[in-house]
Amino acid sequence: MPAFKDVKVYRPGYAIEYDFFDPTQLYHSLESKIIANLFFAGQVNGTTGYEEAGGQGTLAGINAALKAGSSEPFVLHRDEAYIGVLIDDLVTKGVDEPYRMFTSRAEYRILLRQDDADARLTEKAYELGLAKRERIDWWIEKKKHIEEIETFCQNFAIKPKLINSSLEALGTTPLQFGCKLIDLVNRPQLNLANLSEMIPQLKEVLNRPNNRKEEIAEAAEVRMKYKGYIEHERMVAEKMHRLENIKIRGHFNYEELKGLSTECRQKLMKIQPETLAQASRIPGVSPSDINVLLVLMGR
Repeated sequence: MPAFKDVKVYRPGYAIEYDFFDPTQLYHSLESKIIANLFFAGQVNGTTGYEEAGGQGTLAGINAALKAGSSEPFVLHRDEAYIGVLIDDLVTKGVDEPYRMFTSRAEYRILLRQDDADARLTEKAYELGLAKRERIDWWIEKKKHIEEIETFCQNFAIKPKLINSSLEALGTTPLQFGCKLIDLVNRPQLNLANLSEMIPQLKEVLNRPNNRKEEIAEAAEVRMKYKGYIEHERMVAEKMHRLENIKIRGHFNYEELKGLSTECRQKLMKIQPETLAQASRIPGVSPSDINVLLVLMGR
């Protein structure tokens, strides 16, 4: 690599046995705040593990290419991908020990399921030129079939006399009155597979996709069974997005804001968060500190 022609290896090493760069000195694009056009990824940012390095490398590479083309940086939010959680933790909180991306670090785990990774990321990858047309076409087809299954379950009416014997055989309470199919899908003893054995119309709908029938059925079933939890978590995430839209970098001299706690001022001066949402995630910044900043922003 021409840019590395004068590089000399000081000491070979593996794992976090050596110094690292403080990741709070990075933007969410993983570009250095100190040296323009320099992007850091992997163990140099204080992380350990192959997955962490791979995730950072992907985002740093994307953003380096976008910067070279004078495009806006690409940032994944905490409700969009575990990579978004990883990078936000690094640049907002820093590290005092080797960082691993545990699922427990994510507050929106219901939205970051393995069955909906394509729903969250395929269109973004296609817009960046990372996914081929075949990939986006498959996602569009899959999305259509998922919605078709959901719509069918929401509208198809069930009569007790036609299904009660089967329900009892599966150990679930028989119906007293008619209901929509989705009410049965939400029962823990029932799923689309065993319901399709009782309801020929449902089996017909599940068999319409040309391929990956089980994958599509599973995605539709998860969305129906956990709809309430998913919608609640989405609502919480959208509230936080409103704070993401409030830019504060460069607006304040934190040292002069006496309404903030001393620890808060110190952390804000060190990290210089881009948005109010990022500031709210910094250890030592309290909800009352965020309210002070909201008032000062005229919100």
